[in-house]
Amino acid sequence: MKAIFDKISLEMSEMTTKRYSTSFSLGISFLHKEIQKPIYAIYGFVRFADEIVDSFHGFDKAALLKDFENQTFTAIETGISLNPILNSFQWVVNMYQIPQELIISFLNSMEMDLQKQTYDQGKYETYILGSAEVVGLMCLKVFVNGDDNEYEKLKPYAMKLGAAFQKINFLRDLKADYQELGRTYFPGIDLTQFNTARKEEIEEDIAKDFQKGYEGILLLPRNSRFGVYMAYKYYFKLFKKIKQTPAEHVLKERIRIANYRKMRILLTSYVRHNLNLL
Repeated sequence: MKAIFDKISLEMSEMTTKRYSTSFSLGISFLHKEIQKPIYAIYGFVRFADEIVDSFHGFDKAALLKDFENQTFTAIETGISLNPILNSFQWVVNMYQIPQELIISFLNSMEMDLQKQTYDQGKYETYILGSAEVVGLMCLKVFVNGDDNEYEKLKPYAMKLGAAFQKINFLRDLKADYQELGRTYFPGIDLTQFNTARKEEIEEDIAKDFQKGYEGILLLPRNSRFGVYMAYKYYFKLFKKIKQTPAEHVLKERIRIANYRKMRILLTSYVRHNLNLL
């Protein structure tokens, strides 16, 4: 029965999420049960594409990504894939009518990562749109259960929150991206001369995105609000820690949040949410 294969596929997406991101999987666990599986399916798809360009050294990444792209759209069209991750993803795309232009934009950003390049403002914005903002919009389609009016209303907020998360990832991973992958995402920045002033410019931009994203969280349906708020609180804590870290240290180490602090964030967020203090 295909139902068994579909169940296994969703379990694979969930396992992928939990293996690759304890923080993201923690946030998903606080979404209403009915929307957890679709979000796991989206994350599994995003993670596999990201792994192709980030981790599969020694292989033809361009060919692998193109094959992954072809399999993705075939799965969406036919309603099935023997790749369990893509089988889950096609289900959520078809179930919640996720626009294919979001998927195309995401895959285009992944393709940009295949080349070592310096980003100008235009390329930077294009990359942020495809790698983060559209992923937020895919999730938003699930959160509003496909309601087009709610989707359009919340769309700008979801994009800003996704952008804030991604820019924080860029700061957190500055050392690895630059030294190991040869990437410098922030436009107009020479990392050999990265200093406090440039770091503060980036942080000011992130703070604006965060504020807009937070306003959108308050407008989300209750079944998704707490899970997204959890992700927001984690990233905000990470952002604060990065702000307190000197520019030269950001280039030398990956900033992390200890597990016990993650649990503290969970407990305080749970209390605030239940007392309507968001």
